[in-house]
Amino acid sequence: MSDNDGKKTLGVRGGGSRSGSVKQSFSHGRTKNVVVETKRKRVVVPKPGSGAAAGAGGGKGPIGGSGKRPAGISDAEMERRLKALQAAKAREAEETAQRAADEKARAEERERLRAEKEQKERDQREAEEALKRKVEEEERKAREAAEAAKAAAAQPAPAEEAPRAKTQGKPAPRRTEPQDTKDDRGGRRGRSDEGGGRRAGKLTLNQALSGEGGRQKSMAAMKRKQERARQKAMGGSQQREKIVRDVQLPEAIAVAELANRMAERVADVVKALMNNGIMATQNQSIDADTAELIIEEFGHRVTRVSDADVEDVLKVEDDKAEDLMPRPPVITIMGHVDHGKTSLLDAIRNANVTSGEAGGITQHIGAYQVTTKDGQILSFLDTPGHAAFTSMRSRGAQVTDIVVLVVAADDAVMPQTVEAINHAKAAKVPMIVAINKIDKPSANATKVRTDLLQHEVVVEQMSGEVQDVEVSATTGQGLDSLLEAIALQAELLELKANPNRNAEGAVIEAQLDVGRGPVATVLVQNGTLKQGDIFVVGEQFGKVRALINDKGERVSEAGPSVPVEVLGINGTPEAGDVLNVVETEAQAREIAEYRASVAKEKRAAAGAATTLEQLMQKAKDDKDVSELPVLVKADVQGSSEAIVQALEKVGNDEVRVRVLHYGVGAITETDVGLAEASGAPILGFNVRANAPARNAANQKGVEIRYYSVIYDLVDDVKAAASGLLSNEIREKFIGYAEIKEVFKVSNVGKVAGCLVTEGVARRSAGVRLLRDNVVIHEGTLKTLKRFKDEVAEVISGQECGMAFENYEDIRPADVIEIFEREEVERSLD
Repeated sequence: MSDNDGKKTLGVRGGGSRSGSVKQSFSHGRTKNVVVETKRKRVVVPKPGSGAAAGAGGGKGPIGGSGKRPAGISDAEMERRLKALQAAKAREAEETAQRAADEKARAEERERLRAEKEQKERDQREAEEALKRKVEEEERKAREAAEAAKAAAAQPAPAEEAPRAKTQGKPAPRRTEPQDTKDDRGGRRGRSDEGGGRRAGKLTLNQALSGEGGRQKSMAAMKRKQERARQKAMGGSQQREKIVRDVQLPEAIAVAELANRMAERVADVVKALMNNGIMATQNQSIDADTAELIIEEFGHRVTRVSDADVEDVLKVEDDKAEDLMPRPPVITIMGHVDHGKTSLLDAIRNANVTSGEAGGITQHIGAYQVTTKDGQILSFLDTPGHAAFTSMRSRGAQVTDIVVLVVAADDAVMPQTVEAINHAKAAKVPMIVAINKIDKPSANATKVRTDLLQHEVVVEQMSGEVQDVEVSATTGQGLDSLLEAIALQAELLELKANPNRNAEGAVIEAQLDVGRGPVATVLVQNGTLKQGDIFVVGEQFGKVRALINDKGERVSEAGPSVPVEVLGINGTPEAGDVLNVVETEAQAREIAEYRASVAKEKRAAAGAATTLEQLMQKAKDDKDVSELPVLVKADVQGSSEAIVQALEKVGNDEVRVRVLHYGVGAITETDVGLAEASGAPILGFNVRANAPARNAANQKGVEIRYYSVIYDLVDDVKAAASGLLSNEIREKFIGYAEIKEVFKVSNVGKVAGCLVTEGVARRSAGVRLLRDNVVIHEGTLKTLKRFKDEVAEVISGQECGMAFENYEDIRPADVIEIFEREEVERSLD
């Protein structure tokens, strides 16, 4: 094999047709011996220098394994291989030396860096020690100078002789100016220990500072400390810069709270009040004007705030998307009396809790958690009637996510069923219809679905979107289907909350327990309520003493959508009150007192709230309102339907009357609660409110109007709805002008020379530029001139100059349309 191309070859030692040993050569002088067997059919005697001979029996290395030259290798080839071998060995030696040099350089670099680091640390330590010594020396000199000045000012001149006489015959220490102070102190101290008990020699300043002889703080040092404390108490300390604060000042504030907000001592504030002729203790309140004088006297800035600002601590930022976690849905069971609401809820609970938990319920708190077969947790609210549901909405506690409307299959839709539908619609909550008592022979689910159509509830079997499930609380039929429907609806809602924040919840119900005091059932909506949290709920506040879940067990915390009983309130809150956790008890007490005072004022002014005239005025002020909500109660069904049909015709594309609820019979508390939550008046036709409803209306400020003629009722509502219409803007064309020529005027721009062809051109009117009867610009005039004078108007037949505001694309033959706008009040007549 030839080696002319630079490739390594195999050479057979000894040649011939037999086995032999081959030595392979690699880079850096590495070799390997291998055994090969070759067969040659014929022997070719190579010529000297022949490439074929070299290829037939050439070895890999320059010398064979036995140290002899392999057959067929020429002298030139042998010399070339020797040179290549030497060159490889030289390269290997050079690389070895280079690696050693690099390693040595790296070691030297590491040593140099380490030495530099140590030197830098030594320099830094020396600099810090020098700075420390310098500061200590300056402080020592300042103390000596201050002490000397004070002693010189306080020491009478003749008194210097006495200590000098007492020290005669003793080794006199080195005399310095501060030593006179020591002489004086030594003389005074000498009077207290007459009889030779005095120490020999005088105490120098250095000895006093260094504490030699076991001496503690000197009398002068103690006096200096007392002097600093006195100056600080009198407000005369100049050692530190005065910090000016922004002090929030309500209408009235306690003296102690004012001192706390200014970060001043209470005694100083009381003294400042006394200097202004006001005798007040730290627990007494002062008005805002007096407090403002005190704040300015102390050098702070005043920020006036209203009483309502105390609730600002309850405002929190919106939760970030990454902080939100899925939470269980809250389902409210609603429906007519005796349609099986509670029975259905009990059936769901018994079917989805273990037997041990079922008997462990000690308190009926009206809220339960159920775990489905799929492991999903559902929170159910069992509201007796709809008062709690309505009062929650009226107080802004929108706790319900899904409403399950229970309708008895053998009784169909009843008056309270309609009320429940209206409540769910007013709350804008998705609804699921549970057709109960399906196991009874007289059950007619189709009639229920048909009756629901009259109240705009279209179930899925009627090609609607409201889910409906046939269930039986007695036999358990359809319970799984109902839970699946609830789970599906909850999945569509994508309910989430942030558990890692201060808790916020709503009171489902509250009662005064004989043994436990005020107890509130709270549904946590956001955050986590923990034992020991300080909270404010409505007009009450407290600290969580204990949390009890729906199984009667004490728990340490409750997360979102978890109902618990809360103990530790100072009073009984109302259903629907919102619970908020705050940082301190002072904040909770302040917020509760403010809410109590507001509620007291509201009750005192009850009766002047939601009147029809106020709704009209509010509708005019609030342009966004497009619906007028009302409640209608009549003596017979025919009258109520006639009134509703008449009211539905009142309105147009912008405003309409919305009948929240209508029915037959006396006006009840439920009607008043719904009216309060929706801000609507109650219209009674030939009916009256019962006593509880009248009291509730007076307390909540809901207006009740009585009518005996339908036309009077419709006219009043029409007048109220007219207030919801915004005024109509009408345009009145007052003139036209044609552009004859366009001029360019400096500092003005393009000016159109016009001829008023019709009507009048006014400076204050709006203008449009028409080109080929197409509006290309609408705006106002920048200038209107007659000859060189600015004029207010130009009549028909006269020439004038016009310039547009922020527009200059004007051409001859363009037409200018001049118009004015006017507002016209509209009515529904």
